[in-house]
Amino acid sequence: MLMVAEPILGEEEKAALSEVIDSGWITMGDRVRSFECAFAEQHNASDCVAVNSCTAALHLILEGLGVGRGDEVLVPSLSFVATANSVLYAGAKPVFVDIEALDLPVMSLSDAAAKCTARTKAVILMHYAGYTVDRSAWRDFATSRGLLLIEDAAHAAGAEQAGTFGDAAAFSFYGNKNMTTAEGGVVLASNDEVLDKIRQMRGHGMTSGTFQRRSSRISTYDVTMLGYNYRMDELRAAIGLLQLKRLNEWNAKRRHLTQSYMRSLGAQCPDLCLPFAAWHKSSNHVASHHIMPVVLPENVDRQRIVDELRDAEIQTTIHYPPIHETSYYRENFPCAPLPLTEQFAQRELTLPLHPRMEEHHVEKVTAVMAKALDHAAPVEALS
Repeated sequence: MLMVAEPILGEEEKAALSEVIDSGWITMGDRVRSFECAFAEQHNASDCVAVNSCTAALHLILEGLGVGRGDEVLVPSLSFVATANSVLYAGAKPVFVDIEALDLPVMSLSDAAAKCTARTKAVILMHYAGYTVDRSAWRDFATSRGLLLIEDAAHAAGAEQAGTFGDAAAFSFYGNKNMTTAEGGVVLASNDEVLDKIRQMRGHGMTSGTFQRRSSRISTYDVTMLGYNYRMDELRAAIGLLQLKRLNEWNAKRRHLTQSYMRSLGAQCPDLCLPFAAWHKSSNHVASHHIMPVVLPENVDRQRIVDELRDAEIQTTIHYPPIHETSYYRENFPCAPLPLTEQFAQRELTLPLHPRMEEHHVEKVTAVMAKALDHAAPVEALS
């Protein structure tokens, strides 16, 4: 089966895990700090805070920036549910924003402007598929309205501009990401005081951690703020240090495969909409190319396409069911329709994309997709 995503893990990672186990210290320690320094350097930041998930990173960012009860936060509905959940964790209200277009599935500036109220305090911009678009426009948008600008950079590890948009950014190292620590995340923040606060909050708000006390004469600690158990451990950091060394190489492979998809699908499946195709022609910035989304022609039976690709041993998936249409948010935070987001989600299909793939895999996916589109009957005809 050609999978949508597949991590690259091998003997080096096994050896690194063994070293951690043999060291006798597996919770947060020197390796976590080394990973933080390495990730910050690679993303042109002075420092960062490693945590146990991107969800934790988003939550800590909101808390660290003072977002809370009575505030509204603009969020994309076309994202993983954690983007909106983190707003609720902080006590604020998520306000869902539509996308720009089917071929540009990122938050719409005009809809975001229309959704602003006196209670709007922040905007979370999600770099869908790893494309960091419109940095200057979003910086102007936030600055002109006095809003905090937060990046959900879960898809964007290694992308050129990721982490440079505004006040803070959250990255993910989940198992399907461009680099992985199984579970894990990182916070970048432009303000050192905010980052220090987040660093303390990740460990229950304590003034010192267990490793610090072991390594010094300090035998006690104070708790000066409400904190959480969001720490990264040494095992994950050891894997992360190795994965980070190959991130640029892997992202370059993803870029090459994505460009091959664009050429091949454009030629053999002209009815497909290829998100970010214009970006590839006009942008000089480096994306992370996390996923390969396509938008099927209107009225095509998506499940039939999925089934034909599956029969050819090609996995597909969907990024994402709109958050505002999930049962919990529909019942508790109803909102006006988001027509472009809803249309995109009904027609989107994510194709395999990862560094283990080669050109012949792209050619196979394209050929099967072309045949499947020829066979697919419109939904009306099936009904």
